[in-house]
Amino acid sequence: MHRKRLCIYPKDVQVITGKSEKTARKLLHQVRDYFHKEPHQLVAVSEFCAYTGLDDEEVKKAIGL
Repeated sequence: MHRKRLCIYPKDVQVITGKSEKTARKLLHQVRDYFHKEPHQLVAVSEFCAYTGLDDEEVKKAIGL
């Protein structure tokens, strides 16, 4: 059974955007701020997509979910 994850990591953001790890971390920080999350809280794929305007299914496909 293939496990699905709900959260997105800087490496995933790098794959999607083609940006550096530092820029990917910055973008995830902006998403956390936008959704009023604490620094220790994870960012969901759906939240990332809502913030960036990217299609949910395309993002999941790009990161292998």
